[in-house]
Amino acid sequence: MIETIHAGVSAPDARAALFDFDGTVSLIRAGWKEIMLSMMVADLLALGTGESAEDLQKLVEDFIWHNTGKDTIYQTMSFSHAMAARGGKAPDPADYKQEFLRRLFEVSGQRIEELRDGRAKPDQYLVPGTRAMLEVLRSRGLTLYLASGTDEPHLKQEADLLDVTRYFDGGVYGALPDPGAFSKRMLIERIAHMPGMHGRRLIGFGDGPVEIQELKRAGAVAVGLATDEGSGGCLKTDPWKRQNLIAAGSDYIVPNYLCRQALLPMLFAEHEPL
Repeated sequence: MIETIHAGVSAPDARAALFDFDGTVSLIRAGWKEIMLSMMVADLLALGTGESAEDLQKLVEDFIWHNTGKDTIYQTMSFSHAMAARGGKAPDPADYKQEFLRRLFEVSGQRIEELRDGRAKPDQYLVPGTRAMLEVLRSRGLTLYLASGTDEPHLKQEADLLDVTRYFDGGVYGALPDPGAFSKRMLIERIAHMPGMHGRRLIGFGDGPVEIQELKRAGAVAVGLATDEGSGGCLKTDPWKRQNLIAAGSDYIVPNYLCRQALLPMLFAEHEPL
């Protein structure tokens, strides 16, 4: 279940761990990519440029992926540019983001209500093995951080409903009204420059390119979560995510945290003396 991309990469003196949220911890918003992809491709097709649905899907998948992990506004900005480049009316990115969220909440809102009224247990909407992984890392004394491109009020609400906020003693950080006020780069740099810290003492987990690239930029260990958020229940590796997470620089690829007993010794392995 573990694919080693860069053998021997570890953080034996790790003091902190950073987790992305959607697709890495939470499954409340599972299906978000398909919703965004569908609405954007449909609107581009309606321009009648002669481009095929397949070509437009590839275009949209590319800019969705490269902005995954950032505030959603960056994906809708890319879409707006694509519309304008084809002679269409470019929608306001903030308005288009709200329309996407409206469609997403038609699905995620039902899951939130299930959690609120007790029809669903929190672990039903966690990536398998998440809670046990968080507990192990806390027991090792690591400070845990949660960071997401999801708007911070929704992030905090959903983390509370999943009963995971209590693990993240380093804080829960999401997108703010000013897109420039928070980014995963900012947070990772702040963590790496804390007293007694540097990038080699940080381990990160994510299913998008932004956190993986920023973790590697800081010198941290990066675990790519190639979670299959569809009907597979995250029990197998998503090939599309896997390919892109490897390209982003992941050191290890896993489909979930059920492999933690094998993964943890790799992450904390002592380096052989030279």
